[in-house]
Amino acid sequence: MTAALSGRLRQPPKELVREDILDPQFRHDAEHLLGFHVLVEKVLLAEYRRMDLLDAGQVRGIASALDGITRQGLAADPEANLSDLAFAVERRVAERLAVPVWHVDRSRNDLQACAQLMYGRDEALRTIAAVLSCASAARLLAARHTGSVMPGYTHLQAAQVITSGFFVSAISAHLLRTADRMLATYDGFNRCPLGSGALAGQELPWDRDRMADLLAFAGPEPHALVGVASRAWLLELAGECSTFAVGLSRMLTDLMTWSGSEHGLVELPDDLAGISSAMPQKKNYPILERVRGRTAHLTSWYVDVATAQRATPYSNTVEVSKESAAQLGGAMATMRSVLRLLTEVLDRLEFRTEHARERCGEEYLGGFSLANRLTLECAVPWRTAQVIAGRYVVAALEAGLPAATVDGELLAAIAGRYGHPVTDPERLLRESFDPVAELERRRSRGSAHPREVARLLDEQEREQTRLAEALAARRDALDAAPARVDRLLAS
Repeated sequence: MTAALSGRLRQPPKELVREDILDPQFRHDAEHLLGFHVLVEKVLLAEYRRMDLLDAGQVRGIASALDGITRQGLAADPEANLSDLAFAVERRVAERLAVPVWHVDRSRNDLQACAQLMYGRDEALRTIAAVLSCASAARLLAARHTGSVMPGYTHLQAAQVITSGFFVSAISAHLLRTADRMLATYDGFNRCPLGSGALAGQELPWDRDRMADLLAFAGPEPHALVGVASRAWLLELAGECSTFAVGLSRMLTDLMTWSGSEHGLVELPDDLAGISSAMPQKKNYPILERVRGRTAHLTSWYVDVATAQRATPYSNTVEVSKESAAQLGGAMATMRSVLRLLTEVLDRLEFRTEHARERCGEEYLGGFSLANRLTLECAVPWRTAQVIAGRYVVAALEAGLPAATVDGELLAAIAGRYGHPVTDPERLLRESFDPVAELERRRSRGSAHPREVARLLDEQEREQTRLAEALAARRDALDAAPARVDRLLAS
């Protein structure tokens, strides 16, 4: 039976090769790539008809045979199909019809590259949809808290007053940037390798533009060798997922820190929490740990793809086409799991606003504003103003004063030691260390001022609408391709 596929090999694959390599690959390809294989075969069929190599009856017969192929009906057979999906499809059609010219001038290389890329396109669009859904949840949460003051941190130390909405709007911005970059990556790799042949092109006049259009690609991959050798699209897609994961892991670290008993700034409901087996007072949030932990898999996916492709020959190889792509489905499923879980967290997260406001009053978060006001209102040189503000904070802490309890005489005395009189130091301190007043002084674009955060969220909503429309257009094109090809073959 093997001779029907190859005159070069005298024996079918060894059992070890079948069990460890071929059969698992066959099951994977039958589950994830079969539909794309069949659609590619139909487009090739339309080209055979255009080139007058097959008549209308033969085209209808082969198309019908292709339509009858199901995953359940295919099996890895070491003799009949060498446990290879492309050969299995070919043999299934050949069992029903004798059409000698079918598959003339064809190679598995570009066919498999094309089907794999079509699978990658579908996974990418599904994932972008999940990114946009999560961005909506972030934006809605941020909109509820544009004026909810809380401490902002640098170097893990309370630094300046921000709002809960300001922080969450950064999560939304990260998600929208991810969606935008993933769509750009999609558009960059949406080039059809079909017609590249084994590596050097083909002998028949295949219309590569037409084939690309029928399969909803933006156009053909211009270079035949690139068409079969490159899996740069996998690197690019994994790179975008890794970049998203790294940024999100940092934001999750903040939420995890703020949910701890030392801060107590955020809380999740009981059905998203866990307990300690030994310490009954504890309420844990393992969901946050799970989400952050899963972001690690996305970065490791990029390393996996890059390592599998690195230093391989630039041609068609199973090391690149199979092994470097082995984690595609699992990694994209992990990405969507991260997004689903994050969406649930954002939908249910509660900011403890009163406690956060109290924390702002306990910390000397207006030190920067105090230094600014000393310079702008009292003509104190900027660096000296920084020193005076710092000295005041140290002295107030040593005296046991909370930030909300101001001591104008203390500030005046410290400024006087540096040769600078201060007019109305009580007012200066009150305004500097009032959390709401500090927010009101934020005037720059993109700041934590509630009006500016609201403006950012409006911009994000418009951006999300644009991205959703772009996504829908690409999804509609993919979804319409099978019916369009079937109509062409039936005409």
